[in-house]
Amino acid sequence: MTWQGKRVLVTGAGGFIGSRLVATLVQRGARVRAMIRYNSRNDRGNLRLLADDELAGAEVISGNVEDADCVSEAVAGCDCVFHLAALIGIPYSYTAPRSYVATNIVGTLNVLDAVRRKGVARMVHTSTSETYGTAMYEPIDEKHPLQGQSPYSASKIGADKLAESYYRSFGTPVATIRPFNTYGPGQSARAVIPTIITQLLAGKRTIELGSLEPKRDLTFVEDTARGFIAVAECDAALGETINVGNGKAIRIGDLAEMLRNMVNPAAQIVSTEARVRPTKSEVMNLICGNAKAADLLGWRPTVSLADGLERTVAFVRAHPDWYPADQYTV
Repeated sequence: MTWQGKRVLVTGAGGFIGSRLVATLVQRGARVRAMIRYNSRNDRGNLRLLADDELAGAEVISGNVEDADCVSEAVAGCDCVFHLAALIGIPYSYTAPRSYVATNIVGTLNVLDAVRRKGVARMVHTSTSETYGTAMYEPIDEKHPLQGQSPYSASKIGADKLAESYYRSFGTPVATIRPFNTYGPGQSARAVIPTIITQLLAGKRTIELGSLEPKRDLTFVEDTARGFIAVAECDAALGETINVGNGKAIRIGDLAEMLRNMVNPAAQIVSTEARVRPTKSEVMNLICGNAKAADLLGWRPTVSLADGLERTVAFVRAHPDWYPADQYTV
């Protein structure tokens, strides 16, 4: 599939992964419509980090996926839709679960319905490895049961099932990508890697985290963006859910030690109660079974964890205004 001249909508374009996907599509010649959530500050989120050539020709529009009319207008005339817009913070989902239903479930319904009614040729819906919950077996492949261990994960399960239903009921050309934990330059301060780096760069002697025991499968953001495009290019992916992840996991405590040795070896890593998830909500092990992505898409990760972390540290160091060291971001 060639992207040259294709009209592409990216919802959630101001987000961490969405902005990198916009840049990748622009570089491949697509005519990108980048949809960000309206705000009165004219804040484009991570799009403001892109170089001029990475955003060249992109049309940035404001809107809200919860508004069906707004979504319908954004989808009109597009050849492909990448749907990334979502509320993603797990701790905040404990506080505002209805907001997650409105954005993640109803918002996805609006996008699916617009894609169906406007005759869009391809849609890629974004899931999350959190839908699997704590692993019943490892690595986690696409056949693993889904478990709603937080309101966030439950809302994403609902959205995934809507995408499946639209494919089965109406033949809507939608494929679902299920990324495991993505990291890299531009990730928000609520994520564990920026949380660790920010405290280390501030010279803190005690680095405060939640539980140190969970294991996470970490994929660099550029590799994840390539995964989105690979899913969109694959006819055999329609109606399917495809994991995208490294296939290797690291314990959070060991990840913190790795970053400590890079930045501030004198620091001490501690778990604090205020940052620990409720016991039955914590997902202990997320290790990606990525054989389907390799076989169906020819996708494999290319950036090593050490290289990716070095690049992330450099970004956080260069953007101290993005990462307040004295603030716990949820």
